[in-house]
Amino acid sequence: MTDAGVAAAYLASLARVLRAVPADDIARVAGALEQARAGGRLVVLMGNGGSAATASHVALDLSKNTVRAGVPRLRVVALTDNVPMITAWANDTEYKHVFDEQVQNLVATGDLVVAFSCSGTSANVVSAVQRARSLGAITIGFTGPSGGLLKDLVDVCVMVPSDHVGQVEDAHLAIGHILTDVLAGRGAGEG
Repeated sequence: MTDAGVAAAYLASLARVLRAVPADDIARVAGALEQARAGGRLVVLMGNGGSAATASHVALDLSKNTVRAGVPRLRVVALTDNVPMITAWANDTEYKHVFDEQVQNLVATGDLVVAFSCSGTSANVVSAVQRARSLGAITIGFTGPSGGLLKDLVDVCVMVPSDHVGQVEDAHLAIGHILTDVLAGRGAGEG
C-alpha cells in the first residue's frame, strides 16, 4: 500500500470509530463538567504514556479555552504535570501510587476525577479512581473497547470501540475538544 493509501485507510477507520462513540456518554461527561464548574469543584485528570499527554492537553483546554465572561472558571489540574511529585511517590512507595497519593492530597467530596486509560486496567489509574471514589468524588473514565476495570468503577465511562491504541487516543483527544467546545459555549467547529 502506498503512503497515501495508508493515510487514507487510517483516516477512514478513525472516522468510523469516531462515529461509533456514544454521544450520550460525551453529553453526560459535559454535564458533570458543567456541574463541577458551577459548584466550584476541582477537576483532576490523569493517564499514562499517550494518555498522560491527553490528560495534560485536555486540562489545558478546559482551563484556558472555556473562559467566558460572566461564567465561573473551571478549576482543572492534570496529575501528570508534576514530574517531581510522580517520581517522588514512585521512588518512595511504588508506581501504582503516583496518582492516588496526589488524589488524597487534592480531591474532596463532589470533585470530578477523570481517568484516561486505553486498556482501562492501568494499576495506578485504577488505584487513583478507587481512592477518589472513597473520598466522594465523581469519576469519569475514557477507555478503549472493553472498558477494562475502569468501566465498573466510574460513574461515566466513555468507551472508544477500537482495538487500535492510536485511534483510541485520537478519539480521547477529539472528545476533549468536544467537551471544551461545549463548556466554551461554542458550536461544533467554531473558533
